[in-house]
Amino acid sequence: MSRPPHSLIGYLARASRYILLCDGDACIIAGSEVKLKEYLALSHPGQAARYALKKVRFDEVWAGLRAGAAYAFDEEAYTRFYPQAQRAGLLIGPEDFSISPPPGLTRPAIHLVRVQCR
Repeated sequence: MSRPPHSLIGYLARASRYILLCDGDACIIAGSEVKLKEYLALSHPGQAARYALKKVRFDEVWAGLRAGAAYAFDEEAYTRFYPQAQRAGLLIGPEDFSISPPPGLTRPAIHLVRVQCR
């Protein structure tokens, strides 16, 4: 059964219209509010309260991709996103989230998949 284009992919965090939680140039999309709050606490300790969480639906992400935006999805959000993106014509597939992070990191790793249309 296909999902409608307005189906929920996940959540993003924004401090203002132009300031979003990103990994490099890619806006982070988390599959749940809880996970997004964890990412905020790790990346912006003490500043998480300045960010508002916003639901993100497939049609919003798809429009952003077509406009040149980049997104970084966690496992839950990517699992929701990629089948719909395939149906829309984007050549992506499943991602292996079982890969261990490199040793010696000073903070917990967050496995994100970066997607951008070229």
